[in-house]
Amino acid sequence: MKADFQLDAKGLSCPLPIVKTKKAMADLEDGQILEVSATDKGSKADIAAWADTVGHQYIGTLENEGVLKHYIRKCTNDQIEEISFDQTIDLEQINNRGGIILDVREEAEFAFGHIEGAKSIPMGELGARLSELDKEQEIYVICRTGKRSDMAAQKLASHGFIKVFNVLPGMTSWKGTLIKNM
Repeated sequence: MKADFQLDAKGLSCPLPIVKTKKAMADLEDGQILEVSATDKGSKADIAAWADTVGHQYIGTLENEGVLKHYIRKCTNDQIEEISFDQTIDLEQINNRGGIILDVREEAEFAFGHIEGAKSIPMGELGARLSELDKEQEIYVICRTGKRSDMAAQKLASHGFIKVFNVLPGMTSWKGTLIKNM
C-alpha cells in the first residue's frame, strides 16, 4: 500500500506509538496516508481506537514477520481535540470496591502480571465481547498507562455503560501483588 509518510514506532510500547502517530498526523494534509510500523501487538487496537476517537480513517493493518504496518488517512486539516474520558479513579482506590476490574492490555501483558480478580478483555476484542459485561455493574478499566483504558472506557460509554471509570495511572504504578498466569 502506498503511504504519503512512514513512521517508525518499532520497539515502543503504549502509549508511545499513539503519541508519535498523533504528532506525525499533525504534519499531514487532509487525505494523506500515514504508515506506522510497530512491534507492540496492542498497537493494532490502540491506533484503530485512537483514529476513531479523533476522526481520522483507520484503513487497516498488515503484519509481516512481527512488524505491524498500520495505515491511517487524515480526514481534516482542522486541529482535532482529543477528548479524555471524564470519569476516572485513582489506582489506589479500586481495591475493596464493588464492580469489576477490566484489564484491556494484551493477553501476554495480562499473563505476566495483573490485579487479582481482574477480567481480561484485550482492547482489540472489546467490541465483540461487550455481552460479557454487565451494564449495571461498576467497571474499572485499566491498562499499562491509562491511554488504552481511556479509549476502552469511551467505547463502553458509547455502548450504554454508565458506571465506567478509567483507572489512572495504570499498571506501571501498581504497588500491590501481581497474579501471573504463565
